[in-house]
This record gives sequence, C-alpha cells and structure tokens, in this order.
Amino acid sequence: MKNKNMIRNVLFITILITAIFILAGCTDTGASAAQVSETKEAGAGETGEAVAAGNEVIIEGNAFKPDNLTIKAGDTVTWINNDSYNHTVKDNDATFESGKIGSGQKYSFTFDKEGTYDYICGVHTFMKGTITVTK
Repeated sequence: MKNKNMIRNVLFITILITAIFILAGCTDTGASAAQVSETKEAGAGETGEAVAAGNEVIIEGNAFKPDNLTIKAGDTVTWINNDSYNHTVKDNDATFESGKIGSGQKYSFTFDKEGTYDYICGVHTFMKGTITVTK
C-alpha cells in the first residue's frame, strides 16, 4: 500500500513539472517593449525610422496576417503580437531575429536589400510568412 502511494506521488510530481515546462514556453517573460521593439537594418546599424502605414504584420490566432507582404527596399516592417502568448520572428538566413515578442509588443526591421525573406515563429514553427523586397 505504501509503495502505491509513493508511485502515485512521484507520477503526480512528474506530470506537474512537465506541465510547468510546457506552459513556460507560452507565457510572457516580462521583457520590456524596448527590448523587442528595436528597429534594425539589413546590413547596417540601428535606425529610428518611422514605420509606413500598411507595412504591419499582425500576429494573431497563431498566424501572420498578412503572411505575404511586398515592400520597397528601405521600408520597415513591424510585427505586432495580438496573441496572448509569446511569439518570435526570424528568417531562414539569420538576417533578422526578434527574440520573444510578448502579448501587445512589437518588433520592427528595416529591409535595405532586395530579395525574398521567408520567416517563421521560432516558438510555433508552423507559422510562416514571406517578405518580398523590391526596388
């Protein structure tokens, strides 16, 4: 009888610890907006340029909206997290990577070079998008 209770307790603690680790990946880390709102340029230093209307990608419902965006070289794209949990934005070639973007936070990146930039959410890799940069 004592062994059954011990096994039951160990199983309960194991399940509890596993659940905590799973939930930790979907919670806000308390990072300030300044940490994830930085504006970066591809191949250059940081800049404080304003974001043009229409160059926003909303993160909502585990999706990027729109998931395909065409902009001109020198334009800035801002990703806005409207979900209640963290997301990231990173391209396949390591040109940009946001780090965790908490609920209600933003991340901006200035694209100076023409090309096609495929990106994902590092937390939810099924979330995909493309930025096409033209002259």
